[in-house]
Amino acid sequence: MSVTFRRAVRENVGLVIGIAGPSGSGKTFSAMRLAAGISGRKPFAMIDTEAGRSKHYADRFTFDHADLHAPFRPSAYAEAIKAADEAGYPVIVVDSCSHEHAGEGGMLDWQEEELERMAGNEWKKREACKMAAWIKPKADHKRMVSRLLQVRAHLILCFRAEQKIEMVKVDGRMEIQPKKLASGFSDWIPICDKNLLYELTSSFLLTPDAPGIPKPIKLEAQHRALIDLRAPLDEQVGQKLAEWAKGGSAPVMKAPEPEPAQVDDTEADLTILFNDIATEIQQAPTVKDASEIYNRTVDSGQLPKRKMDALKVVMQERLGQLSKKK
Repeated sequence: MSVTFRRAVRENVGLVIGIAGPSGSGKTFSAMRLAAGISGRKPFAMIDTEAGRSKHYADRFTFDHADLHAPFRPSAYAEAIKAADEAGYPVIVVDSCSHEHAGEGGMLDWQEEELERMAGNEWKKREACKMAAWIKPKADHKRMVSRLLQVRAHLILCFRAEQKIEMVKVDGRMEIQPKKLASGFSDWIPICDKNLLYELTSSFLLTPDAPGIPKPIKLEAQHRALIDLRAPLDEQVGQKLAEWAKGGSAPVMKAPEPEPAQVDDTEADLTILFNDIATEIQQAPTVKDASEIYNRTVDSGQLPKRKMDALKVVMQERLGQLSKKK
C-alpha cells in the first residue's frame, strides 16, 4: 500500500462546540447566537428534545426545526444529526444532548434495562453484572461520538447541568461539599458522559449568575483569542469561529496542549455505587433499615476501605438524625 504525505494546511475544519448550563443560564439562546454567526445568512438546523422550546426564538433567528423523541438512544441522535448534515445545513444545534445520557431510554435507562435482563431482582447477581450492563450503551455512545466528529456541518451541542455533592476528606474528617468540575470553577456539573465535553473542539459552562458568559471546560490555545470570557457568547464570536474554521494558511507550530485528565472508569463506577448506597442510607426510615443497608454493603465487600470509611460517616449521621426523631 502506498502512503503519500503532504504539507498540512488548516481548512474547512468542522467545529463541535459544547454549551452546558442549568435553567436560566442562557445556553439555548447562546447556542443559537453562535449558530447564527457561524452560518451567516443561511438557516441552521435545530434538533430539539425539549418539547419545542427552541421555537420561542423563531422570531429572532432563522432556523429549521425538528423534534427528537424518546427513546433517546445515542444512535437516535447520530441519525438525526446525519439527516441534518445530508440536508446541507451549515450548522446543527442539538438541545439537549443530556437526554442521551439521562433521558428516557438514554444510557442510564439502557444500562438499567440490561441489568434487569441479566439479573432481575437478585441483589448479588445485579452487583456482579453492573459493569457488563454498560457494554451495549457505551458501545453505542462511542459510535455516536465517532459520527459527530465526521459530519461536514458545524455542531453546537447543548447540555443541562445540575448541582451535585460529594464526600471529601478534610483534616482527617469526611465532609459533604459541592462537587466541582476538573477545572474547579463551578459546582454545576453537566449531565452527560464524563469525557464527552473533552472530545469536542471547545466546551463551556454557563451559570445563572452570569447568563451567556462562558466558563471554559475545554478551550485550546488557538481559540482563546476568538472568545472573550468576560462577555456573552454572540453572533460575532460565531463569525470569528467560522473564519478560523475556514483556514487556508499553514499552521504555526505550537507545543501540544496537554491531554485532559481521564477519569478512571473503575473509580467512577465505585463513586456512583457509593453515592447510590449513601442515598439509600440517608433515606432509610428507621435505624433497622439503615443498619441493614450498611451491613449488607459490608458483607458484599463491594467498596474499598476508603469508601467504606466515608460510608461509615454517612451511617453515623443518619443514625444521629433518626435517634433525634424518637
